[in-house]
Amino acid sequence: MGNLLNPKKRFALAILGAAALWGALPSICEAKDLQGRFGLGYNNEFSSSSAENGVPAISFKYHFTKDIGMEGVIGASTASPSNSVFGVKFFKNLFYETNLNFYFMLGGGLLNASNRSGAEFLVGFGAEFFIPGLESLGFSVETGGSFGNLSGRFVLQTLGASFLNAGMHFYF
Repeated sequence: MGNLLNPKKRFALAILGAAALWGALPSICEAKDLQGRFGLGYNNEFSSSSAENGVPAISFKYHFTKDIGMEGVIGASTASPSNSVFGVKFFKNLFYETNLNFYFMLGGGLLNASNRSGAEFLVGFGAEFFIPGLESLGFSVETGGSFGNLSGRFVLQTLGASFLNAGMHFYF
């Protein structure tokens, strides 16, 4: 029982519990329906992007249903020291507005920066908004937390990303 009091394990259990809860809740509102649409853009949210030679990742986003979406990210720099990220994020839409979707997100990635490799996990909430008249262009903002070991030890930190970092996508 002493191992359950470990802060790292409590955090991991909280993330899994929150993901299970939000994934089970039905959506009850109307708004921007992205079901079956493919988005191409960028994501600059993983911590390797702020390291030396950091680059934003190219992002591929797809919404399976009106409520559930997935994003794959890949970014690399071959400069010395090299830098790369390969990750995935999952989304569960919670609330809808006419030009905005509010969602829960859960993600993870494999990072390489400044001759160090590691993993990072993201959990939080975000909103993707659309400018009227430009309904195929989405801008994202996100907040939450990250848990990773790119620095050589496990670090838990808060996350807050504007559309300059969280992402921008054009939907086909």
